Amino acid sequence: MRLASMKNIQPRCRRIFRLKVGLLIGFLALLSGCDSTSTHSPADIIFTGGSIITMDDQQPLVEAIAISDGKIIRVGSSAEVLNHQTETTELINLDQQALLPGFFDAHSHLSGVGMQSIVANLLPAPDGPVNTIAELQQAMRDYIAHAPTVKAYGVAMGFNYDDSQLQEQRHPNRHELDAISTEIPIVVMHQSGHLGVYNSKAMDMLGINADSPDPNGGIIEREADGRTPSGVMQENAHFKMIYQLVPKFSPEDYVAMMKAGEATYTANGFTTVQEGKADISALNALPTLAEKGVFAIDVVAYADIAALKDLALLDGPLMSRDYQDGFRIAGIKLTFDGSPQGKTAWFTKPYVVPPPGQTDDYAGYPAMTDKQALNWYQLAYQKNWQIMTHTNGDAAIDQLIRTIKAANADAEQQGIANKDRRTVMIHGQFLREDQVADIEALGIFPALYPMHTFYWGDWHRSSVAGPERAENISPTGWLAAKSIPFTIHSDAPVTYPNAMRILDSAVNRTTRSGFILGEQQRIDTYTALKAMTIWPAYQHFEEQQKGSLAAGKLADLVILDKDPLQVPLAELKNIQVMQTIKAGVTVFQRESQ
Repeated sequence: MRLASMKNIQPRCRRIFRLKVGLLIGFLALLSGCDSTSTHSPADIIFTGGSIITMDDQQPLVEAIAISDGKIIRVGSSAEVLNHQTETTELINLDQQALLPGFFDAHSHLSGVGMQSIVANLLPAPDGPVNTIAELQQAMRDYIAHAPTVKAYGVAMGFNYDDSQLQEQRHPNRHELDAISTEIPIVVMHQSGHLGVYNSKAMDMLGINADSPDPNGGIIEREADGRTPSGVMQENAHFKMIYQLVPKFSPEDYVAMMKAGEATYTANGFTTVQEGKADISALNALPTLAEKGVFAIDVVAYADIAALKDLALLDGPLMSRDYQDGFRIAGIKLTFDGSPQGKTAWFTKPYVVPPPGQTDDYAGYPAMTDKQALNWYQLAYQKNWQIMTHTNGDAAIDQLIRTIKAANADAEQQGIANKDRRTVMIHGQFLREDQVADIEALGIFPALYPMHTFYWGDWHRSSVAGPERAENISPTGWLAAKSIPFTIHSDAPVTYPNAMRILDSAVNRTTRSGFILGEQQRIDTYTALKAMTIWPAYQHFEEQQKGSLAAGKLADLVILDKDPLQVPLAELKNIQVMQTIKAGVTVFQRESQ
């Protein structure tokens, strides 16, 4: 299925009435005979007096919207919508603010954002305080001294250091973490989430030593002798260790952590978020939290199938297109490679500057073989599970294309129906132009990650891929030119789930240094908003319930202090979320300043 191509909406073509609500209502009541005895269904809430952007191509801009019992009952002119007014209707004047459908984070990790709230913040500027290894060490010392989780669980964790932004331009090592403490296990995780650095205590606890082999799809980095672990663990080496080191939180601490994560999302206008790589503990815990009413927004999970030991859970009622108490399992997640910023993504051409210990022809590596990938795809096809596949490098995308072609051929041979699968390519950071035709032909849905343009654009140019290849990271322009729908996301906690920064990165593609990275890949603001609303609704099989403002859909809404279609493009990142509404209920309200 293809969605209609989007048209840029010019601000000067709008006609939004901005009269005071009281005068407007009185005037329209005289003209339309609107009163409490109206035959129209009564509204609980009516919004008017601002920019109401529906994301519906048939009527992109309207004057008013009526809500009843958590759903939209009418959008249109003020006269039409006010026919639903009764004496109990709450009339809200937007006061020239903008109202849009609630945002989707089309790929992210709720539990990771929650975890981020209770571990040491190692983010570099502008999001955090760590720009040198010495500052990282001090941040960890301060955290160990004051964090109740360290005292409660005996492990110290930090997250989001970025070697590309550290003054030293390298990863820390076990010796530098040992200087913090040799008494408690310490791990600091790279901002990509695909690497971690462990102190000697942590490695001893987990049995990592000079004789430990590299796991499949992972690397234990070594010191100069070629044997002794440096503390840096890549990909599957890191994932196997971190799952063992994360504490078994008490129920109270776990709930607090998840609520903190949710609060971060709602403050940024998100009403549907992902648990984008759910392990067995998450798949067991999240439904319980949902049943207890913990979640105020919708959480959609994708199971980390390669790490999952109990597949029976995926055959149960939670694997569904319908939410139960705000939670559902939507499908499975596969990982084909690592991260370009961490230099573990799988390329067809070498990295410009290879990581320490690698030769000049180093081009990253796969996380699994073609045979393993095909086996998982065949299982998913048999079960009719939706599949999301993490592919950053172009070689990993080649593997994805090969795998789907083989899985499709096998399904046809086995007589498995060619169903609407909406298979998702996550990140697609180095998608080549020649691969675009393949993903279109195969019906692969691209979920891209243009936040890289700001956070690592300069790094990609200088150290990862070089200026020419870096120009076309997250190539939304190529997709838009072919009218291929796509989504954009935060991959939180890798980057902070700032909806306006996501929007800005896709529209402006400006790096930390102010360089415009790939002007040909820029998209207009309206298209970018589509990639945060109606298109991710389609990605998740939810386009009939969410993603646009239309009668019958959920009243999932976000109110912004400025209209993103009217502000100068450079100001997009500064727009503030004022209110987030889920099914007609306010779940975030910015305090008046």
